Amino acid sequence: MLDESKNPVKKEKTMNDIQNDNKNNQAPLLQVKNLKQYFQLNNGFFSNQILKAVDDISFDIMKGETLGLVGESGCGKTTAGRTILHLYKPTAGDVIFDGEKIEGRQKIEAFRQKATMVFQDPYSSLDPRMTVSDIIGEPLDVQKLVSNASERRERILYLMDKVGLNSEHAARYAHEFSGGQRQRVGIARALATRPEFVVCDEPVSALDVSIQAQIINMFEQLQEDLGLTYLFIAHDLLVVRHISSRIAVMYLGHLVELASRDAICDKPLHPYTKALMSAVPMPDPKVARANKRISLSGEIPSPLHAPKGCPFHTRCPHATDACKESMPALREVESGRFVACHRVEEIN
Repeated sequence: MLDESKNPVKKEKTMNDIQNDNKNNQAPLLQVKNLKQYFQLNNGFFSNQILKAVDDISFDIMKGETLGLVGESGCGKTTAGRTILHLYKPTAGDVIFDGEKIEGRQKIEAFRQKATMVFQDPYSSLDPRMTVSDIIGEPLDVQKLVSNASERRERILYLMDKVGLNSEHAARYAHEFSGGQRQRVGIARALATRPEFVVCDEPVSALDVSIQAQIINMFEQLQEDLGLTYLFIAHDLLVVRHISSRIAVMYLGHLVELASRDAICDKPLHPYTKALMSAVPMPDPKVARANKRISLSGEIPSPLHAPKGCPFHTRCPHATDACKESMPALREVESGRFVACHRVEEIN
């Protein structure tokens, strides 16, 4: 059970309060404040619908850390990552990088040099008409980061070496490589501009399991060597548990829990997080038999017809009338742990 008497004031502190406190302490590298991404769907004459892909999320990422972002397919993870990078124009909310709000063309262009993305599918994210050298060198050309051909080639070969590719691969085309090698090319391209922050959008989900481990280990080594900060988007909780220092859980466009990796994996508090963690396969048969899987009733609602109140109440075994009426705030219930649930103290 959570002990409310130990710190009743802290229980009511929201993510926005924490972000304001950070101004007086160590400032995070990236701040996301009340970010929304709505898409208007035109269904014909006089018929428009609003799809709320990302609906009022807030979190911080400290320099050098990896924040894992998890949730079911369609919950808004990828849209959140792309909106943070301004690949989609945010409907509302702020993205603050290194203390500076990202807005206006000049700031967005400067931000895209410091923040890049590794895409999910290495087969469709690389231009089949370009050689590996041109794919990796394109960001250098666009951002005008090299002054001559010799410097350009030197930088490309350095990046290829960092991701485990040979110099002889530079003149080849993407279709000549395996999936793992293609993803290495994509990672090298993302690192071309010497970024500080990288959004990794399910970068290993399309790869074989044996290759996944190699790529994950490479991400960790690159982080150590280059001082990178990651937002690591994935649906595989075992991968996220391995690479992340903190984990944020999304459901239907909302953040429902945010805490350290160990806290999320060992003792989830939100009912949805509990269900997710119960579905993670355990390698130890004894632990697997003792682990009781939580089955959720019903299907995840469509973002086009999101339920009123808490978005999870239609599948939550603990839902009450209050859950159906009002959206719970993402608030700090323990030190460094945020949960969006009206009844979190009662059910834990």
